[in-house]
Amino acid sequence: MINELGHFALILAFLVAIVQCVVPLVGAHKGWRSWMALGEPAASAQFLLTAFAFGSLMWAFIVSDFSLRVVVLNSHSTKPMLYKISGTWGNHEGSMLLWVLIVTLFGATAAWFGGNLPPSLRARVLAVQSAIAVAFFAFILFTSNPFARLATPPFDGQDLNPLLQDPGLAFHPPFLYLGYVGLSMAFSFAVAALIEGRVDAAWGRWVRPWTLAAWIFLTIGIALGSWWAYYELGWGGFWFWDPVENASFMPWLLAAALLHSAIVVEKRESLKSWTILLAILAFGFSLIGTFIVRSGLLTSVHAFANDPERGVFILMILAFFTGGALILFALRAGTMEAKGVFGLVSRESAILTNNILLAVSCFVVFVGTMWPLVAEMFFDRKLSVGPPFFNMAFTPFMLGLGLILPVGAMLPWKRADLKRVMYPLRYAFVLALAIAGLVWAMQTGRSVLGPIGVFLAAWVVMGAVIDLVSRTGRGGDRLRRLRRLPRADWGKMVAHSGLGITMLGVAGITSWQYEDIRVAQIAQPYDVGAYTFTLNAVREAEGPNYLATIADITLARDGKILAQLAPEKRIYPVAQMPTTEAAIHYNLARDVYVVIGDEQAQGGWAVRVYVKPLTNWIWIGCALMALGGMLSLSDRRFRVAAGARKSTPIPAPNNVPAE
Repeated sequence: MINELGHFALILAFLVAIVQCVVPLVGAHKGWRSWMALGEPAASAQFLLTAFAFGSLMWAFIVSDFSLRVVVLNSHSTKPMLYKISGTWGNHEGSMLLWVLIVTLFGATAAWFGGNLPPSLRARVLAVQSAIAVAFFAFILFTSNPFARLATPPFDGQDLNPLLQDPGLAFHPPFLYLGYVGLSMAFSFAVAALIEGRVDAAWGRWVRPWTLAAWIFLTIGIALGSWWAYYELGWGGFWFWDPVENASFMPWLLAAALLHSAIVVEKRESLKSWTILLAILAFGFSLIGTFIVRSGLLTSVHAFANDPERGVFILMILAFFTGGALILFALRAGTMEAKGVFGLVSRESAILTNNILLAVSCFVVFVGTMWPLVAEMFFDRKLSVGPPFFNMAFTPFMLGLGLILPVGAMLPWKRADLKRVMYPLRYAFVLALAIAGLVWAMQTGRSVLGPIGVFLAAWVVMGAVIDLVSRTGRGGDRLRRLRRLPRADWGKMVAHSGLGITMLGVAGITSWQYEDIRVAQIAQPYDVGAYTFTLNAVREAEGPNYLATIADITLARDGKILAQLAPEKRIYPVAQMPTTEAAIHYNLARDVYVVIGDEQAQGGWAVRVYVKPLTNWIWIGCALMALGGMLSLSDRRFRVAAGARKSTPIPAPNNVPAE
């Protein structure tokens, strides 16, 4: 019965979404207050109905209701409860229901907390947001119904993909979707502003919190996915430039550019057209990511579905929203005249340079991701674009970004004296160079990227700290003034420092890691670098829903035992799929990463060992970036109505009734 109620709630939410995307839009055009006001209760109802439908599907997974096709294909009665719950979104149908749940959540949040918005703008924002929901409700109901029944339910299910049965992957998709879908609010604000024909400082302040929230969630989601790939897949890398990894990374780059560009709109009323375009493209790339994951055109370990018909439906959604918004953008371009004039050396110019680097790097990733498909379709050639291309093409843009970041953050608005700005940064620059030189002297025969990465990390982190301290002015009691600085200033420092620390981790793992692959014999120690490994035994074990081969390996250094490691190979009998569980000895200086392979015919076991310097600084940096975003988002100024323009009630036309 609850499944039928969930299905009915989903249909009802679809109908409410249709009403919400039409009535407030007409009301805003005509100036009818009651029609505009309908958007708020409709947004709440739409979210509550969708939440009920999602909860119904989750309950079906929890109780192993195998009358639903999606539960049969993605669950099993012996699966641990965490993975029964995460199985709700660990499949195509359930993940799309989560997608539309988050769309309605953001729409409802805008209704609940959008009291500071002018009524016409709020009505248009809610209408555009609901139009997105309508498209995806239709996609779910007509092509991907999660409540589809089976005439003869089986005794048990086919289990969830074993790679998804991991805590990292249980939480990775919800955070990623909150970021993906959260960019729909920036898109809705952009389209609403284009319809109104007005983009000003107040709009810049209104759009920033939504973009910042989406960027925070994307940062957490991408970091969780990277961490999962590192410890679960057994290859020891943190980023493979997989098409689906790229699909989440491209919106992140554009969202970061949008965040900074919106500041210029708010503070100086410049870069209006560029900011609107970024808002459209950021959500457009989120839709492209959805298309990549579900169309089957590009293969990936992360892909949910392989159905070209569904891919065509999503492609139509992408074309309608992105294409329609770009057409509207072209028609309204003349109304977005910039008011602020700025010099070549100014904060505006630095942010514009930052935007160009981020946008072009996104385009590079997009070309590399899609080029194999283009080559096959138009040139009948099978090509593979892998990490070497991306590393070579993408890295220069990040180097440029790291170089200008500390300087650009300290430049004043409108025009600046570069020498005056560089003066407080001179010691940081020299010290960063000295640290890089020391690293260069200590390493032998290694890549130059290591010292460059260390320089950039030190330069960005010290620059962020100096920027924060410089805001306290001169004279005594600077510590008290430092404590009283706005949270947004602290958030900026923490986020920029996080980026620098992530650069340090990436430089360490890519430049100084080393590996060893060999056949290890039982009880015979062997050395890898400064470490000694001893394979003591290999045993069989049984988990809740898998069988495991577990190795007992002693890790020692200079005769001192550091850890007992237990890498595993698992086989899931229901899915008939193996997985690798690496054993990792963590610390801040390096990771020792061990993977057990197959037993060899001549005796012994294949063992892979990686020593990975500074790896954990990658995720520490990501956590700091997310924390910095949260600090900024908690700043009171984000929750107060924009002061750049007093919103006035919109009078009803003389000849039009108010109702």
